[in-house]
Amino acid sequence: MLNNDILRRLRFIFDLNDDKMIKIFALAAEEVTRAKISDWLKKDDHEDFKPIYDIDLSKFLNGFITYKRGQKEGEIPKPEKSLNNNLVLRKLKIALSLKDDEILEILNLANFRLSKHELSAFFRNPSQSQYRQCKDQVLRNFLYGLQIKERGVTKSE
Repeated sequence: MLNNDILRRLRFIFDLNDDKMIKIFALAAEEVTRAKISDWLKKDDHEDFKPIYDIDLSKFLNGFITYKRGQKEGEIPKPEKSLNNNLVLRKLKIALSLKDDEILEILNLANFRLSKHELSAFFRNPSQSQYRQCKDQVLRNFLYGLQIKERGVTKSE
């Protein structure tokens, strides 16, 4: 999935206005402007559209973890320079304090079936033979199920 799509969906699902998004980035020690956020949220074909790079989405997700779970003692986690769907799913799992069964329930809300073994393969170390890459379809359906769970709506406004 495109990073901008992930950011747009999370904004909608959790009803995050610009001020909340600026605060979330600040929790990861990143200063962003309202204009920058606006450019990231624009549709891909808009002339002012700007892509959000992996490191910036990683900072947002790290800030989102702090926003949802509270400040942890110690250093702010370092953002990953390269993100994939597995890391996005893991960060959302942490931020929302989800257990595997809860993730499977969220996927079921989107009429997407996945076994517990398939899900656990996404959270394994990439060097393990059981590791599987999380495909766009899984992340997209997870976000859609999360939208249904959090907002009770079945389509974006």
